[in-house]
Amino acid sequence: MNKQDSPDSTMRIVRLKEQTLGERRYMSVEQARLVTESYQCHADESRVLQRAHALAHTLRRIDIRIDPHELIVGNRTAGIRGGVVSPEAGLSWLAREIDSLPNRPQDPFNVSEDDAVYFREVLEPFWRGRTLEDIIESRHGEEIRRLKKVVKINQTDHAQGHIIPNVEKWLRYGPAGIAVQAKERLEAAEGQGADFLKAVVIVTEASAEFMRRYAVLADGRSDAESAAVSEVCGALAHRPPESFREALQSIWFLFVILQMESNASSFSPGRMDQYLWPYLEADMGRGVLDSCAAQELIDALWLKFNQIVYMRSASSAQYFAGFPIGFNVAIGGVDEEGLDAVNPLSMMMLKAQEHIGLSQPNLTARLWSGSPDYFVNECVRVIGLGSGMPQIVNDESIIPSLMDGGAELTDARNYGVVGCVELSTSGNSLGWSDAAMFNLVKVLEITLNGGRCMLGGEQLGPAGPSLVEMKDFDEFQRAFKKQIDAFIEAMIPLCDAVDGLHAEILPSPFLSAVIDDCVTEAVDVTAGGARYNLSGIQLIQVANVADSLAALKKLVFDENVVDAGGLFHALCENFRDNEFLRQSLIHKVPKYGNDVEWVDGLGAEWTGYFARRLKDFQNARGGPYQMGLYTVSAHVPMGKNVAATPDGRRAGMPLADGGLSAVSGRDVNGPTALMRSVSRMQCRLAGNGALLNLKFLPQTFADAQERKKFAALLRGFTSLGIHHIQFNVVDRETLLAAKDDPEQFRSLTIRVAGYTAYFVELASDLQDEIIARTSHGF
Repeated sequence: MNKQDSPDSTMRIVRLKEQTLGERRYMSVEQARLVTESYQCHADESRVLQRAHALAHTLRRIDIRIDPHELIVGNRTAGIRGGVVSPEAGLSWLAREIDSLPNRPQDPFNVSEDDAVYFREVLEPFWRGRTLEDIIESRHGEEIRRLKKVVKINQTDHAQGHIIPNVEKWLRYGPAGIAVQAKERLEAAEGQGADFLKAVVIVTEASAEFMRRYAVLADGRSDAESAAVSEVCGALAHRPPESFREALQSIWFLFVILQMESNASSFSPGRMDQYLWPYLEADMGRGVLDSCAAQELIDALWLKFNQIVYMRSASSAQYFAGFPIGFNVAIGGVDEEGLDAVNPLSMMMLKAQEHIGLSQPNLTARLWSGSPDYFVNECVRVIGLGSGMPQIVNDESIIPSLMDGGAELTDARNYGVVGCVELSTSGNSLGWSDAAMFNLVKVLEITLNGGRCMLGGEQLGPAGPSLVEMKDFDEFQRAFKKQIDAFIEAMIPLCDAVDGLHAEILPSPFLSAVIDDCVTEAVDVTAGGARYNLSGIQLIQVANVADSLAALKKLVFDENVVDAGGLFHALCENFRDNEFLRQSLIHKVPKYGNDVEWVDGLGAEWTGYFARRLKDFQNARGGPYQMGLYTVSAHVPMGKNVAATPDGRRAGMPLADGGLSAVSGRDVNGPTALMRSVSRMQCRLAGNGALLNLKFLPQTFADAQERKKFAALLRGFTSLGIHHIQFNVVDRETLLAAKDDPEQFRSLTIRVAGYTAYFVELASDLQDEIIARTSHGF
């Protein structure tokens, strides 16, 4: 079903899907041109007002388009899947890469000659030295580069997303109503707070004008479809939505405008089945909308989620490959009272995933011990279709984890998922969930070499004994801890510095308007205005560390069957002329992912230690740091930077995928054993989210009995205290065929790590890593 449209899709949806997949992807400088014009006109105003005027000018002037047959309209570029240039955030990377952008191996964009000329002659010279990227480079660039072999500091060249806005507030009041609230609060404000509230008024009033522009454009056409679009958009420009269709269109406008303000990933709609169900229930009760028409509207919105992509630098595209824009929609789970929340709209959203089968939205099903069988069974059926969705998250472990991080019980129960697997309360939190990535496997390598990089020889961490000089495993563990501490202590000030510069350079008044407490307190969300303020650090990758520590403990220190000097030399030489030793490391030591408690415990010790150390620090907005256990696609580029390791992995090869997945091919005792291993990794401490990838063969879903086993697997998952699990349902032969003939498989989607991407749009080395993953069955 992943390679063709569902037979239940309407012809309208089939045509719009083909258009979405078929239109060429271009870099666009149109918004950058408008932003630059605005800054030139408002040079003497505060930054938050400059940002507001720039967004307002863009909303009033940017080219808009409505395609034939569209039910839901709006985009941030005139073309589908356009790559927006964001001048306030950073242009230096694009100045270096604009010529190679059309031909780079991962996530290329076409570039018109006119746009290239404008960029080189006007845009880049005007913004040079003024962008977030340039200011971070001038103040902290040397420190960030010094750390980059171990820590990737994120958010340095783009605005912050990774948030769930208060969509219910947006639907309740609309932009006009929110502007009124800001004006009322402005009467008692002064100083920075007054500027912030003025900015909120500017952007919300301009948002209403943006909607009105679509109404006018549609009104200029004679067909009935355009008349309906015009009526909906015109109504939303001056009042909140009253119908299901108006609510869907209002939500889409919200996310388009959020993207236009910040050009960032992972603005997530959250629990759409909960806040949209009253609109659908009322329409169906009045007889103004039947289930087929409602399904087509949902399908149309599902397609719109695929029409916005995010253009990254070549380096970032390796870490976030395949445009993981992160429109995460969560369905099911419990409500604020702890009762089951599945409703008919939950099921219709699963049906939309069946119909569309593309990479967005990132559909997440929340399960708990009381999830009804019909919902679990429908999740299983849709997973079996092979689109990689829904991914499954576990209320039983996530709600306590969020409460450990400071969330109230009702807020924790109303959580959604941000982007890939990042956890967040809804409408009141800035989780800064992608602050940095910490390469624990590189730290292990450095520990083996006395604080030095094995690949380049430079001193990266504190000087200490090498493996050859260590007397026992406890001494190694102490040295490992010392190196981890040193890199954490170097990382946190840089994360805080980047966080603080976002508040200085990229305040976000439109986003703040839909985050609780920001307007009330007259504080921008980037400056700590949200109710909850957190920062997330990803720990990468526990499987390689557990397997490596198991080999060191068993073969070197406990049994003395492998000489420390011989192993150290083999690692430095990348196992050259020593394949026998490499195979011994692979096959003579139990591996993580096979329900071997002592091996799993070696990984759990360090996930727990890392999470507890992060709790020692407070971020720039006054909130806590928390651990994440997921990689996006960073396991490939981070692996390129790591020497050979004691688990038998060669230098430069990918690390284990996902976050909690086993090393490819090493989990040989089946999916239940793997899940038991994962359950020991202290997921409750991963308040920033955790990820488990599994790959199943399509025949697993071939009959009712097999699907029943899979449903039982999901029930077991909820009882094990694991946050997340996701599935690729595809065989090796299909992936190899897609790699050889991408045109025939352009809609084939695959789970990478917490998100779905088009397989044929991934770089070759990431495709190979996905092909190599263990395939499971029952």
